[in-house]
Amino acid sequence: MIIDAHHHLWDPSDRPYPWMDDSVAPLRRRFDTDDLRALTRAAGIDRTIVVQAAHDPGETEWLLTQPAPVAGVVGWVDLTAPDVADRLATLTEGAGSDSAGPRGADPGPRLVGIRHQAHDEPDPGWLARPEVVRGVRAVAAAGLAFDLLVRSREHAAALALVDAVPDGRFVLDHAGKPAIADEPRTTRPRAGEPCAAELRAAAAHPDRGPGDPGPADAWRSRMRDLAARPNVVVKASGLLTEAGPDWRERPVHRYLRETVEHFGPDRTMWGSDWPVSTLVADHATVLATTQAALADLSPTERDTVFAGTATRTYLVEHPSQT
Repeated sequence: MIIDAHHHLWDPSDRPYPWMDDSVAPLRRRFDTDDLRALTRAAGIDRTIVVQAAHDPGETEWLLTQPAPVAGVVGWVDLTAPDVADRLATLTEGAGSDSAGPRGADPGPRLVGIRHQAHDEPDPGWLARPEVVRGVRAVAAAGLAFDLLVRSREHAAALALVDAVPDGRFVLDHAGKPAIADEPRTTRPRAGEPCAAELRAAAAHPDRGPGDPGPADAWRSRMRDLAARPNVVVKASGLLTEAGPDWRERPVHRYLRETVEHFGPDRTMWGSDWPVSTLVADHATVLATTQAALADLSPTERDTVFAGTATRTYLVEHPSQT
């Protein structure tokens, strides 16, 4: 069994997606379950988790009407709203009802988590604001996971939030979005000659000396911080996109392996990040690359990364806290 624990569906003609600027122009079209189903059938993927991509409750309501293979929705709600608990209850009670059919038919996906695109907030400390912490406590009380979409800038606030909600279940999206594109190429034009990435990195960080931490060391530190919190799991997802168009020349395999090493297979799940991933590779390549990078895992460990962790985190119903 394979579960794709992170992908998107959208129709930009229905609602605005402010992050879809000209740099991601190929994504500005409808991606629906017909597109998804063709990919999952070819890859042998049984079920999927679709993740919000807009701060719009209407998008979440639409995602909750999607048919198989979508099994769960990580949606959006205004965490700062005074009635956030009531809004969550409305979403969880209505999940799947619109797509329910005859007896025995797939009732449709249910709400399994909430996400806010915190890395797009002007305030890097947004996740640690009291009103946001209160909202995430309501998410935890509803038995839902909370996905963390953060880079290094938001790391301190993410840690503060996780510590403030010890009963919550947190999912670190895209392994914390490491700066793989700033890494040196794994193959050099000539022995001993600096590659373009090294030159760009030196120009971007003129004060960094030979002993200063680079992007990998800074990322490892952040991963250790979050892995030390037992209520956080991680998604091995989005790393080809973080590496950029020349991802084959970046240490993507190393980042995938280290992600599992930091959290362990029991706390790691795979996601394609389709269709964002199509900016650099097709769906089949993303899956094959992850499978190759994790080939040294035992069969049981691979099953856990590619299905077990997602099932336990999202698809096993977690009772509401009263």
